[in-house]
Amino acid sequence: MSAIISKIVTEGLKVVIALLILLVAFKVISVFSKKLAVKLEKDEKVDKTLSRALINAGSIALKILVVIALIGYLGIETSGISAVIASLGVCVGLAVNGTVSNLAGGVMLLITRPFKVGDYISAQGTDGVVENVGICYTKLLSLDNKSIYLPNSGLSTGSVVNYSEMPTRRVDLDFSIGGNEPAKVRKLLLEICEKDERIFSDPAPFVRMTDFGAGNGVKMTLRVWVKGADYWDVYMDILDAAEKSFSENGVVIPFNQLDVHIKNS
Repeated sequence: MSAIISKIVTEGLKVVIALLILLVAFKVISVFSKKLAVKLEKDEKVDKTLSRALINAGSIALKILVVIALIGYLGIETSGISAVIASLGVCVGLAVNGTVSNLAGGVMLLITRPFKVGDYISAQGTDGVVENVGICYTKLLSLDNKSIYLPNSGLSTGSVVNYSEMPTRRVDLDFSIGGNEPAKVRKLLLEICEKDERIFSDPAPFVRMTDFGAGNGVKMTLRVWVKGADYWDVYMDILDAAEKSFSENGVVIPFNQLDVHIKNS
């Protein structure tokens, strides 16, 4: 009887020690990972996308190693566990099929690098700033401050538009004006471009009539090149400046009209 009690006490102590080691090890790994991530974030030479993914993967790998080591410490036979894992392999494989695809997609994203942390992208019907490229999911932050999680499998195989990769972008604007004023409007729009120092002179601004609009109007197209960071500011400022210039110079903007004729029976 005493031998049984001694055995229970010994095994109980081993389980308690194993749990304590597990908790402490997991805490140390988490704290170390966070401190390393903060340190690497401050280093401009380190790629934030790659460093975050490697830190997350390393943290998970270390925790798995701790669990395996503790199983050996407790003297648990792995042959029985292996048999159970083998028998459930098919079910688990089917269950994690999507996860494996996302994991493979995450690896491909880290290799091909279609975008990085801080880029503004559009993919899978949504857009936002890349906050983090994880093992299975990529986190975006939308312009209205919503967190969006996209599966890596879709990102690695689908279309991705990266608005931040190139240092310059072209601003395209269309203006509907009266049919007898194309030359006048072209002159006014070019003057607006010349006054804005953010607009490049090379390539030169493009202003031409590109289509006949509805009614008596025509469509004038303006295309200018700017720095990527100035895109939306220039876009809005040109609209404001054009509206003011058109109003001061009597440029007619043809709005759609509907004539209603009442016919007495």
